[in-house]
Amino acid sequence: MHEFEINVRFSETDALGHINNTSYFIYLEEARMKFFEALGVATNVESWNFLLASTKCDFIAQGYFNQFLTIRSSIKKVGTKSCEMVHDIHCSQTGEVIAKGSAVLVCFNFLNQKSEPIPEMIKEKLISHLVQN
Repeated sequence: MHEFEINVRFSETDALGHINNTSYFIYLEEARMKFFEALGVATNVESWNFLLASTKCDFIAQGYFNQFLTIRSSIKKVGTKSCEMVHDIHCSQTGEVIAKGSAVLVCFNFLNQKSEPIPEMIKEKLISHLVQN
């Protein structure tokens, strides 16, 4: 499991005063990138070889401007060409669950425009972060 904290900016909220639903997907993207960086996988444009095939977010409680959120990310499933990540977003101060997200990432060869097997070195790192349901 990997975790990091963010502080909700005013621009990420909506007219109702809570975090806009689209902002959660930005948080989840950042969580994915930080997760891969923590694994030691290059996340620059030249070497990145994953596509986002699917993403989902369930909104459990409202979040607000200037709230600190902790995002915990882990791997739920590793296949031959894809993996599924799960994310739990908590209020850092209270521990309350704010949202739960997931994403399916596919290993992709951008030159050939085809999916391909996850490189063994990366696959081993992903497997070491599998969580049990």
